[in-house]
Amino acid sequence: MPVLLSLTVHEWAHAASANALGDDTAARMGRLTLNPIAHIDPFGTVLLPMIQLLSTGTVMFAWAKPVPVNPLQFTRKVTMRTGDVLVSAAGPASNLAIALGAAIGLGLLVRFDWVNEPVVFLLQSLFGLNIALAVFNLLPVPPLDGSHVLRGLLPRRLSMAYERVFPYAPMLLMGVIFFGRGLIHWPMGILHGWLWRLTALVAG
Repeated sequence: MPVLLSLTVHEWAHAASANALGDDTAARMGRLTLNPIAHIDPFGTVLLPMIQLLSTGTVMFAWAKPVPVNPLQFTRKVTMRTGDVLVSAAGPASNLAIALGAAIGLGLLVRFDWVNEPVVFLLQSLFGLNIALAVFNLLPVPPLDGSHVLRGLLPRRLSMAYERVFPYAPMLLMGVIFFGRGLIHWPMGILHGWLWRLTALVAG
């Protein structure tokens, strides 16, 4: 449930931000929706999270079906590069927002003594999972969102050189999944610490 919810919101955020910039491609293809069925990827949404849960007890890597975006349709006075950065960043930003909401929710439960075990478990799951998803997606590894953000921020010449690795996206992604846990542990720890302090502050 937390995985499906988080990935659905992530992809909806991509679609909504693209639509706000004038690209209605995702909307026309039925992806501007919070219906999880529209976003499910059999491997990234179902099989991979199940494998991780059974082997490690936690989910650090997961994804849904990518939302189609056509930068040529951006009409809100942004360049294609800027629009791509904004749309790409919207997904991880939504995960950070969910983690922030879960952190505040946990703090409120403690403050008002509303502790309910299933609710606490759900919020804790959303908290940890969305920190992991945000950091994972911001890695500058194609085809992850972070690669699009970096490509849009680099000077044109460096951006063109960076694009040469994009055809190898499937292999790079598999490399991150099998060997890249160490890449996200450190930034995850920092975010976890910041948000946990917020939880303690709200809890009083």
